[in-house]
Amino acid sequence: MREWFTDDESEADCRCRTDFERETLTVDAADCPGDGRLGEAPGCRATVVEALGHGDVESVVTASDGVERAYLDADAALLVAAGRFASRVASTDERLAERARREPLAAAAEATGRAGHVADLAAETGFAVAAEGVAAERALEPYVGPSVSDARIAANPPKAATLRDRRTVETGATVRRYETPTARLDSYHVRPQEHQFDAETMAALSAAVAVLATTADDPVSPAAAAERVVDDGHTATRLASALRKHTEGLGVLEDLFADPRVSDVFATAPVSETRLRVRAEGETLRTNVRLTERGARSLASTFRRTSGRAFSRASPTLDATTTVAGRRVRVAGVTEPVSDGVGFAFRGHDEESFRLSDLVENGTVPPRVAGLLSVAVERGAACLVAGPRGAGKTTLLGALLWELPRTVRTVLIEDTPELPVSALQSAGRDVQPLRTESGDGPSVDAAAALRTALRLGDGALVVGEVRGEEAGVLYEAMRVGGGDSAVLGTIHGTGGDSVRERLVSDLDVPESAFAATDLVVTLAPPTAEGGRGVAAVEEVRGRADGVGFEPLFTRESAAATATGRIDRGSSHLVQSLSHAGESYASVREAIGDRTAALSPPNSAAGGSEP
Repeated sequence: MREWFTDDESEADCRCRTDFERETLTVDAADCPGDGRLGEAPGCRATVVEALGHGDVESVVTASDGVERAYLDADAALLVAAGRFASRVASTDERLAERARREPLAAAAEATGRAGHVADLAAETGFAVAAEGVAAERALEPYVGPSVSDARIAANPPKAATLRDRRTVETGATVRRYETPTARLDSYHVRPQEHQFDAETMAALSAAVAVLATTADDPVSPAAAAERVVDDGHTATRLASALRKHTEGLGVLEDLFADPRVSDVFATAPVSETRLRVRAEGETLRTNVRLTERGARSLASTFRRTSGRAFSRASPTLDATTTVAGRRVRVAGVTEPVSDGVGFAFRGHDEESFRLSDLVENGTVPPRVAGLLSVAVERGAACLVAGPRGAGKTTLLGALLWELPRTVRTVLIEDTPELPVSALQSAGRDVQPLRTESGDGPSVDAAAALRTALRLGDGALVVGEVRGEEAGVLYEAMRVGGGDSAVLGTIHGTGGDSVRERLVSDLDVPESAFAATDLVVTLAPPTAEGGRGVAAVEEVRGRADGVGFEPLFTRESAAATATGRIDRGSSHLVQSLSHAGESYASVREAIGDRTAALSPPNSAAGGSEP
């Protein structure tokens, strides 16, 4: 049982100073010997509960020596209810009122055990219910963080949790995965490097933050600020790293995306009341991290500045990209009035590191599918990559760009940069990106992008995501493009029929124009069982009654397998890929050779059927 459930009266006097800010009681504990540690210092508890007798809040935040401790949810409810109870019972029982201030759970147990007026007050003020909602051994455990940080972190794992995995990421943070049988989601716990600082180092971090603040007119680097407050080189390096992360970087997001298993981070509004969630290896997990409202506003300001796009009540949605822990991350944001405050979804994209051979090696694309796609893209096919959100459409599209001939000029149309343009350009590829309009900032609309693309010279055209006017862009390009130029894009859909329905019925593409599509590749959604990958490959066939689809690969178990249509010589796509004078068999042989080249060493992917 924790010490604060005893009646020990020997602690030093509290010198905390309290203030109400919106729905938070802020506590300056800089000069208090109890440091504002409400779970350990009865005097600090008494000061806070006394203040709460005169106001209602959603949270209590104490600050001391550069560290903030946030008491939220059931803990905040207990403190507020104790304040209400103490202020009302004081006129008849000052001793019990004082006990409620210093030892809330013990006082609640005493009050509910009595009869009459005192028990009624415990019920009316919510004190009895609030005490029942707090486990004695976990009461008043705060979310903690350095004052410079925009996030607060719970140190302890969930009750009855089982540790499944532990690792240290490049930022120095320790991340743990806990199985929590009593909760719907397992837990992903992160402990940033600065949370492992001792009290002296944490105080030095606070002093370094003050140096940055006082030199704003003549800025110094985080490294210089750290060197001003400590002499030890190792400590200065650690301080500088923390300062960069929280003043120049994106704070705890740097730690989360430093884990290569994490693909998504979700900050749901209101952020101060909701823990961040992550997707790691296809599974959604609840973290021990909460952003502060200040932190969410700071992120919003950063993305407004770096994207050049508005993000405010007048323009309450945001679509942008950033770089976190060396990874390209897509940012979707919402704010008032469409949500209860600022919220974000962050998705990591690692396309620059993926080639088609990489996707074969990690099991996303079967070797025979890769061989077919490589030859089709190289020879100018019109291909759509379909699938639900998170299926890896952009990853596959980025890998296919490497299969275009080196001599082909590529014009790439996106509203938010996600494809590996820089990597392709660095490798000597001629790639011209165009940014289409999806908010403020430098851009053109999709129709203007198409006209510009067609004037920029013959070559391949790539549309990052087909979801609106981009459909007209894509099919106009197919209509007027040269026969040797590939046209590629991604679209939401679960197969050829759903893609046709979306384009023809929802986006008003004539079915006769849709027939210009050669190939639809459908990806399966990610699952905890690892189901992500190619679900189907279908060639598009124009018919008298419209457009139909012929499956070349389908998946009924772990991987997509060939239907035999190519091997039987009945694939219209394979025939269309032949050069002048080249036979169907020669194209099929080229696909087989490409399959072998893309297959991992010693694999059994060979054979004549691609």
